[in-house]
Amino acid sequence: MRTDHSEFIARHHRSAQGVGEVPAPSSRRRLLMASGAIVAYAAVCTGVAMFMDVPRESVAVAGAAFLLATGVAFLMQRGFKLHAKQEKERALLREVLEGSRGARLITDGADNSIYFNQRFSELCDGIGAPNLQTLAQFFTDDDEAAMHFRLLADQAHRGLTDSIELHSVRGDSDYWFIVTAQPIAGWAGYIHWRIDDISEQRANDRAVREEREKLIDFTDNAPVGFFSVDETGKFVFVNATLARWLGEDIENLLAHGHLHTYLDQPPSDAHPYDVVEGGGAKQVVELLMKGPAGKTFTASISQAVVNEADGAVRTRGVVHDLTAERAMKQALKASEDRFQRFFEEAPLGIAMLNADGVLGDVNHALASMLDGQVETFEGRHFEGLIHEDDRAAVMDALDKIVHAPQKGVAAMPAPMEVTLLGLEGNVTTQMFARRFRGSDGVVLHFIDLSRQKALEAQFVQSQKMQAIGQLAGGVAHDFNNLLTAMIGFCDLLLLRHKPGDPSFSDIMQIKQNANRAANLVRQLLAFSRQQTLRPKVQDITDILTEISHLLRRLIGANIDLDVVHGSDLGLVRVDVGQMEQVLINLAVNARDAMDGGGQLTVETRAFRNDKPMTCGTDEMPAGDWVAIAVTDTGCGIPPENMARILEPFFTTKEVGQGTGLGLATVYGIVRQTGGYLGIDSVVGEGTTFTIYLPRLSDTEIEHDDHKDVEEDTTRDLTGTARILLVEDEDAVRTFSTRALTNKGYEVLDAESGEAALAVIESLKEKHGGTMPVDLVVTDVIMPNMDGPTLARRLRQENPNLKIIFVSGYTEEKLKEHMGENIWFLPKPFTLKQLAAKVKEALEE
Repeated sequence: MRTDHSEFIARHHRSAQGVGEVPAPSSRRRLLMASGAIVAYAAVCTGVAMFMDVPRESVAVAGAAFLLATGVAFLMQRGFKLHAKQEKERALLREVLEGSRGARLITDGADNSIYFNQRFSELCDGIGAPNLQTLAQFFTDDDEAAMHFRLLADQAHRGLTDSIELHSVRGDSDYWFIVTAQPIAGWAGYIHWRIDDISEQRANDRAVREEREKLIDFTDNAPVGFFSVDETGKFVFVNATLARWLGEDIENLLAHGHLHTYLDQPPSDAHPYDVVEGGGAKQVVELLMKGPAGKTFTASISQAVVNEADGAVRTRGVVHDLTAERAMKQALKASEDRFQRFFEEAPLGIAMLNADGVLGDVNHALASMLDGQVETFEGRHFEGLIHEDDRAAVMDALDKIVHAPQKGVAAMPAPMEVTLLGLEGNVTTQMFARRFRGSDGVVLHFIDLSRQKALEAQFVQSQKMQAIGQLAGGVAHDFNNLLTAMIGFCDLLLLRHKPGDPSFSDIMQIKQNANRAANLVRQLLAFSRQQTLRPKVQDITDILTEISHLLRRLIGANIDLDVVHGSDLGLVRVDVGQMEQVLINLAVNARDAMDGGGQLTVETRAFRNDKPMTCGTDEMPAGDWVAIAVTDTGCGIPPENMARILEPFFTTKEVGQGTGLGLATVYGIVRQTGGYLGIDSVVGEGTTFTIYLPRLSDTEIEHDDHKDVEEDTTRDLTGTARILLVEDEDAVRTFSTRALTNKGYEVLDAESGEAALAVIESLKEKHGGTMPVDLVVTDVIMPNMDGPTLARRLRQENPNLKIIFVSGYTEEKLKEHMGENIWFLPKPFTLKQLAAKVKEALEE
């Protein structure tokens, strides 16, 4: 009976090599017993052969069996001797493998697991059996990792040892392993696998790398430049900020850049790495560095020089670009200067008040408002500058602002009117106070109301003057109606009472006084600017020449008259009679101011102002003017009277010495002419009245179509036309009717517009519906239907009807109603003036 022990021996051999399983003691006993049987069996066979004289071959077989038995017995004896040593080595090898920090696996040529340690078992826990197939499953989720694992296994089977880092995904976690495949020498197909988990190391490396990248990014993007150079001045480190300032790439600076190349003026007595003369361990300097495109910038460099043990030098430098900093300082200074300029040049007063009520900064506007210098008021308590009537209210309002919560802005709900104590008098101001967030002080703003108060007073005065003007115009209109009747009836009486008649002188006295009254009415209309002017293009020099002899007689022998004519005055458009009235009024006013004699000077000159200027209470626009200055050496005008001298009926003369209309008339005529009146006076020295009249341009002179018509005293004023006369004043209507009837005209009169229309309708019935009149003479102001309304009604049937408007008001008020075949006759008028105007209208 033969037993095949080859697998058993191979396994034992593997066990002896520390690989595979070790036979158990019972197996060893069976092996010894089999060997003994073989030996006994071989011995018996040998003896039998010798005893029985068997063939030599049989003896050889028996010998071979004996020898085999003997050899096996020897080998087993020797194997048992080696077993103890191998057991010890095997235990040591197991301890080494089990104690390894990596997972270990040994596979044979068929990739079967021969051995694995506890770590490999734990690695495969929950995934599969601890074998190579389970290990391959680690990398199936990553195609690249799976491919690299297969290549690693193929290389190992070809006898090549290699390691590789592989990525593995398990659940939501990422893992990294270093997998090493090492073929076992002398054992074909056997591979030793080592798997090391480097996930934590990888995470730490990544964290370090990220921190390093953050540090690099911070360094590169820091607002300052960093650099380091060696003993030759060559850059060994430079951050991106400095490279950008120098206009270079970091790689180029590190490869070829030297420190002194980028200094505008490198230090002469210094090492290549120094930035200051003489060098030193610590170097701080401000200098110019070269930037891109040859530009330079101011930089502050702080550098530490380190000498290393081997003689090498390394510097650590920090660079600050001072361009932006200085630009910011300049911008800040410019802002401060701008604020200071706004503060100083503000058109309103501004002051800073601290919590103790002391004035800090005071601007020039406030100081000027109080008639002092800035230094006069800075450091003073504000309370002392407030008028006692306003002091309590102002301080109470400021106290509320100072003690208001600091959360926001505290301010007065509305500005308040405050009277301040100036150095030269009280000043009425409008004050507004505000405290800003986080501040204990208060900002005060002041607006000077003095001019506003003066303007308000002027406005009140203007309103009063306007009311007086309207009253004067209304009175003048009514007077003109009365004077027209008075003068008209005087003319009718004079037709019957010729010179030499006892009643002639009486009638002339009535007419002369009526004319004086008419002159007074004209002054009222001149003041209210409602008179009718007949302006013509005139040379002021001619007017003064004509009237100078009259002025000399008016002022008397004790006053010298000096008339100074200017050159190149230009022409003006004025009513000659009214302008003569202006000069006469000013001369008479000057004569009365120089009671004891003196000098009266009338001077003309050309005047031009490039910007508007104040002229009395008016603002005269820029332009070319002809100025007439009337200067006396009289008593002057006191300041308290200056504001009232142009008021009608205001006079400083005794009762009966003047009407108070002289200067008011002058002002009204000048303004109605389009001019301005300036007044300068010094008490005790004299007064100058300056009249500014608009100077005509060449174009205005060429297009002036005003024609002078001389009154022809020999003209025939009779006629036969039918005239409709409409006048609400009975006396004027009666006079006018008789005057025109005496001249041969057929006159139909009516006391109102409605009555006039009734007369027209009655006549139309008699004349077959045609317009029955040749001319309509109508008053302008009438009850119910006025003159212009009547004219529109009549012209609806006869657009070419000739109409004469008669009024005690100015023709200017009828501009919108004036047109073709319309004339104007101002009241009061004489019989001859009425007849001449009618003749003019009918003949034209």
